[in-house]
Amino acid sequence: MSAVWLQIGQCGNQIGQEWWQIVTGTSSREADMVFRESNLIMGKQGRGSNWAYGYHGVRSEGEQSLCSRTMESLRKEAEKRDFYGGTVLFHSLSGGTGAGLSSRLCEAIREEYPLGHILSVSVAPHQAGESPLQHYNALLCLSWLQRYADGVLLFHNDEVLKQAAAPLARKDTPEASCQVSFPSMNAYLASCLAGLLCPLKIFTSQSGVSMGMEPWELLRTVCPMPAFKLLHTAQASTRGTVFWDSLASSVLQPLPRQSLAGNPHQSTAVLAVARGPREDAFLANPSLVLRKLRQGYRCVSWNPFAATYWTDAASLVAPGRHSLTVCANHSSSADLLQRVEQRARAMYESNAFLHWYWRHGCEEGDFEQAFETVRSVLGDYSHLGE
Repeated sequence: MSAVWLQIGQCGNQIGQEWWQIVTGTSSREADMVFRESNLIMGKQGRGSNWAYGYHGVRSEGEQSLCSRTMESLRKEAEKRDFYGGTVLFHSLSGGTGAGLSSRLCEAIREEYPLGHILSVSVAPHQAGESPLQHYNALLCLSWLQRYADGVLLFHNDEVLKQAAAPLARKDTPEASCQVSFPSMNAYLASCLAGLLCPLKIFTSQSGVSMGMEPWELLRTVCPMPAFKLLHTAQASTRGTVFWDSLASSVLQPLPRQSLAGNPHQSTAVLAVARGPREDAFLANPSLVLRKLRQGYRCVSWNPFAATYWTDAASLVAPGRHSLTVCANHSSSADLLQRVEQRARAMYESNAFLHWYWRHGCEEGDFEQAFETVRSVLGDYSHLGE
């Protein structure tokens, strides 16, 4: 494969494990054996849910080398490949390691490999709150990703919780969301990633070797403009007889329709990936599904090829099961940025918790630049249809 995959922090490691279980078709224990021991890079302590602590590291010599050791490992992996296409990062936006260290690595990778792609798989925390510093961490991390990454597959824990609880709700289970575990949420995330990024026959050579181009073709398809990098992903699946237009309706059902200000959301580009034994049924009339997705995601009028599709006969979700995974450059992702910016601004103006950031090397300029970057992104998405 042309990609180097980095799992950063506890959240990134858990999602990465679920992803590799789907890709390799193995158990958790067997999936762990996929990784080279030299690529398991660990520090002696956490990062205290502090972006500055994760970005700048600690003062001791051993811990300071965490970023450099990761970059050295990445260099070796890149040099083993006939073609290095880029790096895929798995991480959260709320923790010190997931937000801070991933920002540092994203910046370092861009400087070291300016021609390589960077795709971030980011998980946003629950709105109710997982950490008092989560809004600062998310603000700073998202601003770094906007500057250095090529695309951000953005997952919201609240939305993932609803999707993971949907099968229980269909069984009329009371309080289904209360019964959803973190592994089931991670499994849903990994399933969405598998639907998008697992090898497809259209990117496989005649000898049957995967070229590993799926992440970069995804960026080319749904991130045609550098100002718009936030990607919304959803998936629906079924067993037995499949009606692809019904799966498209299931994908569209939980999609946010309006912004916090009441304006309709729009999309610059939509990619649908249909997987399953009955891909021929999809290929017989793809325009039916694409038309429904184009209308549901409200694709902009200035992009004549806003909706496209990939198909594959292999079923990754489960044997004999069909899945439709949709990735869209959708303006609903800006709602998260707006909430983060507003809450981080209120905390910043009250000087709340800032001493923890100053202590570990953060400066006022880092926050001001982050606020400016996020406001710029919000302005771009608000004029998406013009």
